[in-house]
Amino acid sequence: MRTRDESRQSILDRVDNWAQTLGVRPRVVRVQRMTRKWGSCSTSGIITLAIDLADQEPGFQDFVIAHELLHLRVPNHGKLFRALMTVHVPGWTKYHAARKRLAYVSKCMFD
Repeated sequence: MRTRDESRQSILDRVDNWAQTLGVRPRVVRVQRMTRKWGSCSTSGIITLAIDLADQEPGFQDFVIAHELLHLRVPNHGKLFRALMTVHVPGWTKYHAARKRLAYVSKCMFD
């Protein structure tokens, strides 16, 4: 099992790769314990990701990271946002459908 620092660095490395791919620059990236969701993006450009995202499969990590980073370009979940998700993370809808189940299973481990 990874240490907390290794998990954090793993996520930050993925964020750097995705930010380059998507052509965005988050102002700040935070990796911390989150109990209700996998990530968020503030209007001021702060991306926050759950530390236990590092324990999920790579495809799900990509879905969450790309989703939050794309909000730096498109602030809503409209047609453009969904089209960009489809271009960059093919098959993302299966992760979208599973995200709450995955959150429940993962988050229960910490309670």
